[in-house]
Amino acid sequence: MDAVDRKILAELQNDGRLTVTELAERVKLSVSPCHRRLRDLERSGVISGYRAILDPVAVDLGFETLIFVTMREATRETISVFERAVAQVAHVTLAQRLFGNPDYLLRVVAADLTHFQRLYDDELSALPGVQRLSTTLVMKKVVQDRPLPL
Repeated sequence: MDAVDRKILAELQNDGRLTVTELAERVKLSVSPCHRRLRDLERSGVISGYRAILDPVAVDLGFETLIFVTMREATRETISVFERAVAQVAHVTLAQRLFGNPDYLLRVVAADLTHFQRLYDDELSALPGVQRLSTTLVMKKVVQDRPLPL
């Protein structure tokens, strides 16, 4: 990956809807080489996909919590079963395995406190292998979806 590839990536992180022509202009390439580089970045997995970033409040999911998960035990099987189960909970928008204690961090969105309580009682507290869930509310998003520093 060279400086031109990094420029392509930086531009796409800021606006993934650029046409190849617009992208080529911004990175000072002709269309064909820009398109070839873009395809190579996609095929190699550097670009893993494209998506729309939604406003959670606009889709009635503005109540956000962070949940720290402590597991009863950290065996390969327990971890695998937990991770498969948490991946099935649609309102979990982020699940990260951590070193140390706690074992996981989950980001969960809901419509409101009542909706979150139902999610917590019906789905989150029923996740396999969990010893303890510790929840905190997100007051304000200071940095979110920041492009990678290329």
